[in-house]
Formats: sequence, structure tokens, C-alpha cells
Amino acid sequence: MILLISILISFAVTLFVTPHFRRFLYVAGIVGLDLHKKDKPKLASSGGICVASGVLAGLLSYIGLQTFLSSSEGELELVLAVTSSVLIVMFVGLLDDLNVKSRKVKTKEGYDVRVGFPQWLKPLLTLPAAVPLMAISAGVTHMSIPFVGRIEFGILYPLLLVPVGMVGASNVVNMLAGFNGLEAGMGIVYLLALGIFGLLHESIGSTIFLITLGALVGFIRFNWIPAKILPGDSLTYLLGSMVAAGVIVGNMEKSGILIMLPFIIEFFLKLRSKFKASCLGRLRENGKLAPPYGRRVYSWTHILMNIMPMTERQVTISLILIQICFSALLFLQI
Repeated sequence: MILLISILISFAVTLFVTPHFRRFLYVAGIVGLDLHKKDKPKLASSGGICVASGVLAGLLSYIGLQTFLSSSEGELELVLAVTSSVLIVMFVGLLDDLNVKSRKVKTKEGYDVRVGFPQWLKPLLTLPAAVPLMAISAGVTHMSIPFVGRIEFGILYPLLLVPVGMVGASNVVNMLAGFNGLEAGMGIVYLLALGIFGLLHESIGSTIFLITLGALVGFIRFNWIPAKILPGDSLTYLLGSMVAAGVIVGNMEKSGILIMLPFIIEFFLKLRSKFKASCLGRLRENGKLAPPYGRRVYSWTHILMNIMPMTERQVTISLILIQICFSALLFLQI
């Protein structure tokens, strides 16, 4: 019951604050171009702040209700550590979205596209989000790795694997983005799968995943095609860090690796271009998207657009279906 109330609070807060944040961000000039539309409209960006507000409300509600109605002190310590990580990641994502550098993209309104920090800097900025989990020695020091088996890491787990997991997850999720509803849509799928899997195995990680899911469901109403607000790096960082934090505190590392396979594959595809390629398609007159690099493939989106020209909606739905297929792997584990 406490978890259900916290999920509903997360959903309601995000649903309520998003329209207000949308107006505030637009007036403040925190905007991005919706590049897959013919007129390339300017939309409020950094929607991850809206989701983070809901997540924080849900987590704090959970902590408060558990404090007065239950006595799971060890569990609350884990949730508080995750809450601290959320605040750090939200701040980093906001800074990235606020970056004033720009690059030239021809539009009817001139040249105006905001870009974030250099790619090499982003892992360093997200590294502090691992500190709260390292401080409480979250997780267990052994891990079951697919196709390898159980490995004992000892002191290397909190000192190396926790920060690598937080930084890695935050940044790989950030690599597959740029389409209306994509980040939130895929996030709903993998958070739901992890949440159900965690509940079935009585893992505290389910609390993290399902509260974040509640916020995403509230946000996608405004981010689905055609979007009224863009997620920005603040959302992709947040989602990646929540997956990492949830699997660490819930001892679900194997599940985290399986659920992140689409993004891990995206990492290696982007590596082929030395991380210079974009996921975005080339907009045709008929509104469909063509692969930007011809037959050269540097992203899942390029694979889809090489199969046939697709609309933005078709690319988004296709990737959500791909995420559903990979998420099903959780429930096929022996």
C-alpha cells in the first residue's frame, strides 16, 4: 500500500508540474528545436526536471510513510542514498541543458540549436552520483554475469563497479534519444519490466523502478508525438542513473545488464563513428525520415530507416517494441 501511494504521488506531481515547468522553461529560453518537424518549432526542453520532481516527491513520500508506518531502517537508508543520487544527476542534467554553446542548423527562424557539454566531459560530471551508494556500501560484492557466471569482486565492487555502473548507465541511455516520446516510452517499458521482476523477487529495487515509472507515465502525456516539451539530457541521465541505482541497491545487476542491452548495442554502434554520429534522421518532403549517413549504420535508428523510410512515430514505436523484446529476457532467466 505504501509503495502504491508513493507511485501515485510521483505520477500526480509530474502530471501537475509539467505544464507549469513547460511555460517557465520556454520563457527562460531553455528550449530546443523539434528537428523532425517541417517547421522545426521551438519547444521547452529539460523535461527531466519535471520527472525528477515527481520521482523525488514519490521517494520522499515513501520514506515518510515507511518512517511512521513501518520500521525498515536498512531499506530507508538505501532509498535515501538513491534520493541523493537523483538530486546530483538532476543538477548535472540541468547544467547540460543550460549549456549556452550552439551549433548552426538552418531553419526558417535562423540558426539556433543548443548543445550540451562535450561527450568526454559527461561521464566525469555524472560520476559524483555514485558517491551516496558507495558511502553506504550498497549492493553485494558478488555478481552473476550472463554467459560468465558468479564472480566475487570484494572491495572493487563499491570502489569501481558502482561508479562505473552509474556513469555507464547514465551515459548510454543518453546516446539513444532525439525522437518524440522515445526516451519516456522506452523508459516506461524497461522500468515496468524491472519493477515487476523486482516485486517477484522481493527486491527493494522495485520501489525505485516503480516510483520512477509513475513519474514517466505522467510525463509522456506531454512528450508523446507531437511533443509539447522535450526531455533533454536531464531525463536521459536521470533514467540511466535510476536503473543503475535500482539494480545496485536491489542486487539485480544481471537484470540491469539484460534490460540495458539495446543501449549497450547503441554504444558500440556509436563507437564506430567515434561518438560523432547522431541518431536523428533526414527529414523528407513527405514527412518521412531517411538515414542521414546512407548505408552506414551508427545507431538503431539508422537500421530502422535503412529498412524503409519511416515517420518519427514509426521509429519511436519500433524502438519501444525492440525494448519490449529485450525486456522479456528478464523473465526467461533460468
